[in-house]
Amino acid sequence: MQRALRPKRFHQLWPFYLLAAPGILYFLVFHYIPMSGLILAFKEYSPFKGIMDSPWVGLDNFRQFFGTSDFYMLLKNTLLISLLNLIIYFPFTILLSLLLNEVRLKVFKRVSQTIVYLPHFLSWVVIYGITISFFGPSGVINHYLEQWFGSSANFLVSNEWFRPLVIFQSIWKDAGWGTIIFLAALAGINPEQYEAAKVDGASRLQSIWHITLPGIKGTIVILLLLRLGSSMDSNFMQIFLMTNSLNLDVSNVFDLFVYHIGLEQFNYSFAITVGMFKSVASLILVLGANYAARLLGEEGIF
Repeated sequence: MQRALRPKRFHQLWPFYLLAAPGILYFLVFHYIPMSGLILAFKEYSPFKGIMDSPWVGLDNFRQFFGTSDFYMLLKNTLLISLLNLIIYFPFTILLSLLLNEVRLKVFKRVSQTIVYLPHFLSWVVIYGITISFFGPSGVINHYLEQWFGSSANFLVSNEWFRPLVIFQSIWKDAGWGTIIFLAALAGINPEQYEAAKVDGASRLQSIWHITLPGIKGTIVILLLLRLGSSMDSNFMQIFLMTNSLNLDVSNVFDLFVYHIGLEQFNYSFAITVGMFKSVASLILVLGANYAARLLGEEGIF
């Protein structure tokens, strides 16, 4: 009976399968099929010999990567930037969503949302140009520092200022865009709960704490898990533009290392080894965080 219904059901749902086909094709072509190239992590790849004829080296690339002095520096720099994004950028998007949700004047709310969304559509090259205009040697900030205190600061070539500037750029560019999902989750909260809380004498802060935040807790957990899954990834274009020889000790991350090793030194096997390590580490972080979330009673990703 069920077998007889399957063709009919597929016939009824074929428009949905057709809509899903481009997305499925994208993941197959650009995500799953390229995974076959991971075999190069266990070979000494030569463009003249090709993938299949290049000699096997086993785990030599991994031993070389974990044995190099750069490994711990790369791991530290990558995790520190991801951690700062997690404890500063991520809560800021939640706070901004709560602030926008509390705006009652619809015209002002729409204008505010548009203003905070706009930086997302600027390229990192433009963001870097704006950063130079403000924090460069002859930028606005240094102009006033020299005028008021008689000295300037080397923001763009300083190890101490690199991470704060990177986090500040991320917040200014993408915090508004990151509020979209939270605002959608906030729209799903029953307004009657706020009315009941108001009748009971609850203030706005109490309503936010006891109604709003519990209402979007599931969304926060899911987005937090997804962010943990990309904690080994850095925004390559942002880091690449902000990096120079004077702040390389804190700006050299895995993505930048892969770029130098793979595209500048043509050591493709070693670059793929680093990328494979990043993917496995990210998978372990997601599985661990998802398991912890389920222990705490949340649904998790899977």
